[in-house]
Amino acid sequence: MASFTPNTLSTSKLHGYLLSAVAPRPIAFASTIDADGNVNLSPFSFFNVFSANPPVMVFSPARRVRDNTTKHTLHNVEATKEVVINVVNYDLVHQMSLASTEYAEDINEFEKAGLTMLKSDVVKPFRVAESPIQFECKVNQIVKLGTEGGAGNLVICEVVKFHIDDELLNKDDTINQKKLDLVARAGGSYYTRANKGFFEIPKPLSTLGIGVDNFPDHVKNSMILTGNNLGMLGNVEALPSKEEVDAFVADLGSRYPKIKEANHREKHTLARKYLSYGDVQSAWKILLS
Repeated sequence: MASFTPNTLSTSKLHGYLLSAVAPRPIAFASTIDADGNVNLSPFSFFNVFSANPPVMVFSPARRVRDNTTKHTLHNVEATKEVVINVVNYDLVHQMSLASTEYAEDINEFEKAGLTMLKSDVVKPFRVAESPIQFECKVNQIVKLGTEGGAGNLVICEVVKFHIDDELLNKDDTINQKKLDLVARAGGSYYTRANKGFFEIPKPLSTLGIGVDNFPDHVKNSMILTGNNLGMLGNVEALPSKEEVDAFVADLGSRYPKIKEANHREKHTLARKYLSYGDVQSAWKILLS
């Protein structure tokens, strides 16, 4: 058995071991606002529930390993002492991943990820309407665990109100775990889905994905594409050029002779098929044809 002493490893190496070994971890999709009212939305897998009376959850926006900077979420909860923790099910996992992109402070991740802001009842941060369960919380305490890259900041939150999708409740008012279909985080690019096992999502682009807010309207408002489809499409640095689209469609014509005359619904259905294989570039070329 291999054995390690933490202080002999680089922080990034230790970080990787910890995230892979302590898994799967639930995801806190944390919605906050800053002192000026700017909205932020970001996921954290250093997260769990720690008390029922009072109802307390804790998540940790750690200092970045690469440059020891801190995250907008931490700044916001320090300033406003409020947060909404939204749970992540499989239907929104790709949008959640896109929201983890390190956009600038004044960028609204709800818009980038194509998610809906829902007004909270007690706190100022918005809820994620697509999340099946949302916890409105007051921040009781923030415990800083260190000053170097990788150090956590425990945000201790007390739940003041929460919301559960009616479709998830059994007749005895318990939550149907199978219908909830939660997603959890593991090491690297791995996630796990309740009752389904592990799957991978490519990490968001360091160059910043274009986001759903920059989609053509017929794609953004599609009745065919799912939230996960939109999240995948938003994680590209740029849309393909007209020349690239034309060349692809010309080649595609041998398999789908009517592609040039297809309506939006037909093209979106075909693009969704390509997305099921993880082929985002081909899906975009179909959507833009």
